[in-house]
Amino acid sequence: MRRQRKAKIIATLGPASSHPETLEKIVKAGVDVFRLNFSHGEHAEHQARFETIREVEAKLGRPIGVLMDLQGPKIRCGTFADEKIELEAGATFRFDMDKKPGDTTRVSLPHPEVFAALKPGANLLLDDGKLRMRVEKCDSKSAECTVITGGPLSNRKGVNLPDVMLPMSPLTEKDRIDLDYGLEMGVDFVALSFVQRPEDVAEARKIINGRAAIVSKLEKPQAIEHLDEIVALSDIIMVARGDLGVECPPEDVPILQKRIIKACREAGKPVIVATQMLDSMVTNPAPTRAEASDVATAIYDGADAVMLSAESAVGKYPIETVSIMDRIMIRVEQDELYYRMRDANRPDPEHNSPDAISAAARQVAGTIGAKAVVTYTTSGSTSLRAARERPEVPILGLTPKIQTARRMTLCWGVHAVFTRDATNFAEMVGIACEVAKREEFATTGDALVITAGVPFGTPGATNILRIAWLSSKD
Repeated sequence: MRRQRKAKIIATLGPASSHPETLEKIVKAGVDVFRLNFSHGEHAEHQARFETIREVEAKLGRPIGVLMDLQGPKIRCGTFADEKIELEAGATFRFDMDKKPGDTTRVSLPHPEVFAALKPGANLLLDDGKLRMRVEKCDSKSAECTVITGGPLSNRKGVNLPDVMLPMSPLTEKDRIDLDYGLEMGVDFVALSFVQRPEDVAEARKIINGRAAIVSKLEKPQAIEHLDEIVALSDIIMVARGDLGVECPPEDVPILQKRIIKACREAGKPVIVATQMLDSMVTNPAPTRAEASDVATAIYDGADAVMLSAESAVGKYPIETVSIMDRIMIRVEQDELYYRMRDANRPDPEHNSPDAISAAARQVAGTIGAKAVVTYTTSGSTSLRAARERPEVPILGLTPKIQTARRMTLCWGVHAVFTRDATNFAEMVGIACEVAKREEFATTGDALVITAGVPFGTPGATNILRIAWLSSKD
């Protein structure tokens, strides 16, 4: 089960991929983390899928991460008397709080917080950006708009407000109920939708309280204005190109993707690129050349992980989709240009002992031709620091905590292993050599570079580097 690449794959579970046999094949094809999309499905369905993941994990002997993706607030218009209308460019249209069915002149928008934040000149996008309107005048209960881009509009279509900072928490009542359920179930990661401000992440962190890692989904332009603060407060960042592509001009999305990845690389935080990566494979057995290039670009840019959504959840070819994504990633990571870009974009280590040790481990591993950098960690921070350095050799992440092993499944280059605890440094070195042989990273005569924090169990206390040569006794 050793991967031949360092970046990771996340796949969304759904009807096409939830059968135990299919799920096992998908893991073998390359999936490291499964996403449970709480925008769809009942709790019982998610529980059944979670249990299947854990059964496959036990069978294969490899940690598998589980990410729950919260729906977040969804702003939708009301209904129409005729279910559907046609809007012409230049027409006047009103949104209001009146619950009665709409017509060609108005419709309900049952979100008072939207009217509280709207200002003249703001843009409203409807139905994934297919229709565009500009606010001419507004008050606390209504907004008069001019239709800029017309078209058909039907019941309960989504409304995006790219120019507006909405006074809304990213956690709705539904999200809070789902979150309690997911944390009790034992998910490893929680993805927050609709993050606008650092305070949104802080609110979620108080509730989660260390029970799962926080993935902040950047899908609002307002989040980009607070990028560094949100990155600092989050454990992981997701470039959620779906809503981001609706609320931002399409020509801005690739630039924002690179900017977000760069910010995460500098902070040493894992970053995921998501949405429509191999979208044509929902119905076709092979991707377009543009999609293959899109996946490759994310890896060249330095993403820690790429994510499949509908492709693996409802697509006709979930196993083939994971396999081709795996092949693209492996090919990129073999490219000399990838190595040059990776080395050119390596951030400088911070001025502290853990970063100094991690930087030295990469350099030493390259100098002596070590087969792996081994990190012994209880919280995962030692492995994260090693991954920030992007060593040429794999990172063998050893931990006595299964929760930490599962969280390391989203960490670039880390092959996570749940192993027994060590009581002293000599025992730790012995465990490292034993696991490196068993997992086929090294054999007799090979070298390992080992980092750890002493005293054991102290998060972030990486302060030891050791070179170990494997003997026939290991």
